[in-house]
Amino acid sequence: MTNTVYPAPDGPLPGYLAVPTTEGPWPGVVVVQDILGVTADLRQITDRLAEQGYLALTPALYRRGRRATCLVSTIRQYFQGSGPLFNDLIAARDFLAADERCTGKVGVVGFCLGAGFALLMSPRGHFDAAAANYGLVPKDLDSLRDSCPVVASYGAKDRVIRPGSAAKLDAALAQASVPRDVKEYPDAGHAFMNNYQFAAPVRVMVNLAEMAYSQPEADDAWKRMIAFFEEHLA
Repeated sequence: MTNTVYPAPDGPLPGYLAVPTTEGPWPGVVVVQDILGVTADLRQITDRLAEQGYLALTPALYRRGRRATCLVSTIRQYFQGSGPLFNDLIAARDFLAADERCTGKVGVVGFCLGAGFALLMSPRGHFDAAAANYGLVPKDLDSLRDSCPVVASYGAKDRVIRPGSAAKLDAALAQASVPRDVKEYPDAGHAFMNNYQFAAPVRVMVNLAEMAYSQPEADDAWKRMIAFFEEHLA
C-alpha cells in the first residue's frame, strides 16, 4: 500500500493506493473521504478493499490549498453539484481504469460527506457501482433514474442524516428499477463503519452524539457491500 500521485484537470493530486496481493487483473474502487479527510481509518478501509480483491484509490481531496479552505470548498461543491472536485473523482476513476492491472470496471464508495458525493456521481455514467454509507440523499431524486447500481447503509439513530433517508433513497431507486441494496440499522448511529480510534475524552462525546463505531452493523454492511460489488463489478 503506497502513496501515489495521479493526473487531474487542475493538476496532479496525491492519493493513497492499495493493491491486492492476489493475481490480477482486479476491478477498481475510488474511495471518497469523509469530512475528516484521508485519516488512518480511511487508509485502513482502502487496504481492506484491496484485501477483498479491489485496486483501491483514495484521493487526498484537501490538498489543493489550506485544509480549512479546501473543507469549505468541498462542502460548497457538494451542494452545488459541480466543481473541480468532481473532476478529481472522475480523474481518479480514469487513472484506475487505465491501469493494466485493472479490469476496467470501477466502483465508488464513500462515507458521510464522501457518500453524498458517491450518490451524486452514481447517475453520471462514470462508475459501474456505488456504495454510499450514511450519505445525504440528493435533492434531485429524479436524477437517480440513471444511476448505476447502489448499495447503501444507514443508521436509524443517525443525528446527522435526516430520518427516513434510507427509505427515500430506496424508493427513488426502486421507481427507476435501479439494482440496489439499501438497509437501515435500527441500533446504529452516524459513522458506525468508521473506527477512528479517538482518545478517551473524545470517544465519550462521540458516543453521546450517536456517532460511534459499531462492529456488528459495520461487519454486516461490509459483507453486503462486498457481495454487491462482486455482483456488479465482476
